[in-house]
Amino acid sequence: MPGTAAEMLKTTRSELAPDPDANPLVPLVASGRASLETLAALALEQHRVIPADRRAFLHLAQRADEEQAAAGFFTMLAEGEELAAERLGAFMAACEVDQRRMQAYEPLPGCQAYPAYISWLALNAAPTDAVLAITANFATWGTYCARIAQGLREHYGFTDEACAFFDFFAEPAPALDERAESAVQEGLDTGRLDTSSAYTYGRLLQAYEVMFWSALGRTP
Repeated sequence: MPGTAAEMLKTTRSELAPDPDANPLVPLVASGRASLETLAALALEQHRVIPADRRAFLHLAQRADEEQAAAGFFTMLAEGEELAAERLGAFMAACEVDQRRMQAYEPLPGCQAYPAYISWLALNAAPTDAVLAITANFATWGTYCARIAQGLREHYGFTDEACAFFDFFAEPAPALDERAESAVQEGLDTGRLDTSSAYTYGRLLQAYEVMFWSALGRTP
């Protein structure tokens, strides 16, 4: 692994980047071939993922109280989940998801494996290791969101408001990147960063990310 935080983040993102063909759903949305039912399932799964991830990030921030950079990183992530939740409602409405449908929906195990593992990291991983793993995964997620937002506009006629959830994650986040780099550098400086564990966490997160999209890709 490279010696500086910036080099380490860049290398980890590159090495953990998924196969371009690993995601079966995003190309369908991007080309307008995904059904509205599948889009509704995506909205409903995110309705469960967001609050779970937010609580996990807050717990990681609390555990990282002696690692101020890592604590700041996870606090910012938790705040981002709050903002994302505010934007999800318009997407759900565009997918014709109402309260009755939310209550009746049965989540897909393949989709909920990802937030379950984020929660596992919150309980078991060293916070700085989790920073490196999660940052690598977020690069993939942001790329997917950009393609989905474009597809929703071009092929489904969704408004900017309905696409705002995906726009939010697709936008560059330089402040978050800076906090991630500071947290990784802090881990290197203090000897608290275990690059082997972080890489394993990141590899598993990417696998669960693929599982999420694969499960949705099998919906009608």
